[in-house]
Amino acid sequence: MNDKIGKILAIDDNEDILFALRLLLKTHFEQVDANIYPEKLPELIKNNDYDVILLDMNFKKDAISGKEGYFWLEKILKLDPDAVVIFMTAYGDTEKAVRSIKAGAVDFILKPWQNDKLIATVSSAVRLRRSKRESNSLRSRQQEISQVLDQPFQDFIGNSKEMQEVFSTIKKVAATDANILILGENGTGKELVARALYRNSLRSNDVFISVDLGSITESLFESELFGHEKGAFTDAKGDKQGRFEIASGGTLFLDEIANLPFAMQSKLLTVLERREITRVGAIKSRPIDIRLICATNESIHDLVDQNKFRQDLLYRINTVEIKLPALRDRTDDIPVLAEHFLSIYTKKYKKNIKRHSATALKKLIKYEWPGNVRELQHAIERAVIMSDNDMLQEEDFMLTNKEQKTGELAFASYNLDEIEKTIIEKLMKKYKGNISLVAKDLGLTRASLYRRLEKHDL
Repeated sequence: MNDKIGKILAIDDNEDILFALRLLLKTHFEQVDANIYPEKLPELIKNNDYDVILLDMNFKKDAISGKEGYFWLEKILKLDPDAVVIFMTAYGDTEKAVRSIKAGAVDFILKPWQNDKLIATVSSAVRLRRSKRESNSLRSRQQEISQVLDQPFQDFIGNSKEMQEVFSTIKKVAATDANILILGENGTGKELVARALYRNSLRSNDVFISVDLGSITESLFESELFGHEKGAFTDAKGDKQGRFEIASGGTLFLDEIANLPFAMQSKLLTVLERREITRVGAIKSRPIDIRLICATNESIHDLVDQNKFRQDLLYRINTVEIKLPALRDRTDDIPVLAEHFLSIYTKKYKKNIKRHSATALKKLIKYEWPGNVRELQHAIERAVIMSDNDMLQEEDFMLTNKEQKTGELAFASYNLDEIEKTIIEKLMKKYKGNISLVAKDLGLTRASLYRRLEKHDL
């Protein structure tokens, strides 16, 4: 089994030096190339993927200054910014060594060399090159994933007036460090908004840490968010950073903030006010620097009125509020979203489905979508998986009838006043008390609607 790794290139104007290098290095590395002409470097680098380049500092034109070596080092790094170059010279001194490192070389070898030291230096340089590659590959993958997951409005699209207002707010506040509270039902895209804010912020090159507060038990709250010291409690076998500490410098997203137990809310408030955390079991506090984004599907202002959520904490977390509309309140966006998800899942499952039928779209538009955009996404994914046609039909969507819009209202009587009251009550509930929207749906002026609300004691 060949366990030799590393591709080495040696450039020196002395053929005897090159012969000795090849003889020594070929027993330790998988490939060793040598050339007396530095002019060949561009071609050699282009056609090979060298781990290490051993470069003579002094060629025949200029015997001792090292100028040619620096010239070719610059050329190499232009061709490959991650190249690992080791200088070789018979005229080495401290000044040249320091200058070569500053110029971009990773090390410096004096001729004549000690065999063991040369092999150790080249081996270390090979590991450095492999580490650079792995790091670049990981960074590239992270960037690609981020581009897919964290595009400003990825899977978060819409042409409706309601969504355009949301997009406008995001653009206005993203570049600030203002604390943001995102409100909306489950499935409306609260985390997508948080990621859009992060992606367009001044902290976009740092971390985005998401915490689901609804999934953290009260006993683990402080440890998870603020960290702990070794021995702080029975299972604390080592020091642990909390989410606040990990997110420092970046963005912290606290999802389901309304689920935070009342007793824990004061601890969170203290951290936000002081901008420092104290690990469980620690004495000293640690400064933190975060941009805070919170979200909830609860009516958090009602919780404040009910003394279930601290008003001072609410003031702290909602410098700006972003309210996401339910999908049923922006039905104009359903065809756009449906086409978007269809494109994604036909590629994922390699299906040749081109579009939705008119009756299928009509069914999607009439449905109430209690699970909002997330439910629509899953419905289309299932339809794509199960369909054998080139068009999604109405029967491809298994939607529960009780959630569909029937266009019919159930009335306790046929008394016109009672019918009017029932309709107004239903629309007030649908639009969450928005007088303008209710009046528009009824074809009334706001003044006319107010008179009817007073008439029916609503």
